[in-house]
Amino acid sequence: MRIFGIGIQELLIILLICLLVFGAAKLPEIGKALGKTIKEFKKSMKDINSSDDEEEKKDGKPK
Repeated sequence: MRIFGIGIQELLIILLICLLVFGAAKLPEIGKALGKTIKEFKKSMKDINSSDDEEEKKDGKPK
């Protein structure tokens, strides 16, 4: 199984390095912040796409 071109072994090594660098107490906070960031990014992209669709409907021609 590959996630973003990274295999399971590489992913585990990255997680282990993060654990060593940040410590076990900080990882949940970092994960929560990363999740919020991704959620906000997706929301922004959705808003941009919906505003583009509204403009196309007004103009009657695609961009």
